[in-house]
Amino acid sequence: MMKITVVMMLLLVGGLIIFGYRDAADHNEAVLQGPDAALPLSSAEQLKVLNVEKDDIYKGDLLLVNSQHAVPKGLKVPQVVNLFDHQELLDGFGILDTSIELPLEMLERFDDMIEAARADGVSHFQINSGYRDKAKQAELYEKLGSDQANPPGYSEHNLGLSMDIGSSQAAMKDAPEGKWLKENAWKYGFVLRYPEDKTDITGIMSEPWHFRYVGLPHSAIMAQYGFVLEEYLAYLKEQSTIHAEVGGKMYTISYYPVQGEQELSLPKDGSYSISGNNMDGVIVTTWESKGAAKS
Repeated sequence: MMKITVVMMLLLVGGLIIFGYRDAADHNEAVLQGPDAALPLSSAEQLKVLNVEKDDIYKGDLLLVNSQHAVPKGLKVPQVVNLFDHQELLDGFGILDTSIELPLEMLERFDDMIEAARADGVSHFQINSGYRDKAKQAELYEKLGSDQANPPGYSEHNLGLSMDIGSSQAAMKDAPEGKWLKENAWKYGFVLRYPEDKTDITGIMSEPWHFRYVGLPHSAIMAQYGFVLEEYLAYLKEQSTIHAEVGGKMYTISYYPVQGEQELSLPKDGSYSISGNNMDGVIVTTWESKGAAKS
């Protein structure tokens, strides 16, 4: 099982407190971490410049889409395929009907996840919905109404980052597939988007079938702390920077408000990803392998 230690930094009067946790295999015991958990940035020679602009707010895997925040205009969804038309892609799972579409990147992520589930003896997965364009979302909204569907342009399915995953054996709240995903999806970058105890925050009824891709390490932190996306993005904005260790990699996750073109300083020798939040800023994630040599 993947080892995960998340380190949160809290500034207090007179000092810096850093704490962590381990995953279920370690009984979620809190582990005190030293200040060296953060990636050191002691000199200008260790930095590189990342140029960002306002358009970057509306790109990436952490975009918030809900009743208050629409899908960004002009959003480019990666290559989408109709799964019924490509039966060769149906490896170990079924589809609800002939209309199911997914970006190829999402399909690869889903395949990795259900392969691990099969190794645990859980194998009756079915994709009930994937990517929807605004026209399909409008049809669904007209059919189901506002209690069960979002209006076109306000559904995560329009992003190409969400899937409705089912079981051919039972309803997801009872099926082994649903229970396995609830416990393990975070390891593959997915989160349960609309849990039953967060309906007051998401504004959506419990959907044990709806999984959203946010990527690691974000999915790990969200799962451990029980954050839904609204809460996680608010937390990053409040904290500005957090540090996490996931799967042997040390991550630094920082929120930056963006009002126009600007430059950000990143570690020179690490890797990074950037995502907008679809509101007011970007989240920059930098990482390096644990124990990597420092120059």
